[in-house]
Amino acid sequence: MTDIELIQDFSLNYFRLDGKVAIVTGANKGLGMGYAVALAKAGADIYLPYRSGDIEEVKALIEAEGRRVEFIQGDLTDMEHIHAIVEGCMAAYGKIDILVTNAGTNCFEDFVDFPDDGYMRVINTNLNSVYFLGHEVSKIMIKQGHGKIINIGSALSYTADERCPSYIAAKHGIIGLTRSFANELGKYNIQTNVVCPGFIETGCTAGVVSDDDFTARITRRITAGRWGNLADIMGTIVFLASRASDYVNGADIKVDGGFSTKLV
Repeated sequence: MTDIELIQDFSLNYFRLDGKVAIVTGANKGLGMGYAVALAKAGADIYLPYRSGDIEEVKALIEAEGRRVEFIQGDLTDMEHIHAIVEGCMAAYGKIDILVTNAGTNCFEDFVDFPDDGYMRVINTNLNSVYFLGHEVSKIMIKQGHGKIINIGSALSYTADERCPSYIAAKHGIIGLTRSFANELGKYNIQTNVVCPGFIETGCTAGVVSDDDFTARITRRITAGRWGNLADIMGTIVFLASRASDYVNGADIKVDGGFSTKLV
């Protein structure tokens, strides 16, 4: 196509996900729920692995968009569950177009007392499961000849905080893992990118937001002058899942209101 033809061909349909199938881990609450519903609003059906908690709210939100959602419960640190996710999605939908590795956990403790089991639990959930699930899903995507893998990093993928060394290590590792996947899978028309949310106000962060001193300290570093909300990040997920991002591979996209641009 000529330049003019390409320009004329472009439309907002490039952002549509009609007929696509997305796996979104840990999406029955918080940011993950926002990601899953955003993809459903763009036209995708959802396969939702979760560990615990209520699923009725996210189910109702996705079905209200006229989209289908299926669930599977289990532990992402269990390789049998990883295989069950891939097999279950293929049995339900016959394909996997999009993977969003949202599920995560944390452990807070003074560094000298930081528990070994807490460290390994966070690393296994936030980093190792991302590799293993992405590795298995990529095999399906290679056969299909296309795919989108969206990993979830953090503002702490670039810096560090106190009392959470395992989270810091995992979120730094996510960026490197994403670039490795991009290098390995780009030739198969599979794009792998990472979204790094800043401080986003959700029901899951209500306890942190209620700490006035902490909230004020963080807000001073956000050039937007406020914490983010779910609507601030949903569009980024849709973009990276869609045709509009076909030439974006190995990128880390900060959605932090400018938090990372300030020293203090």
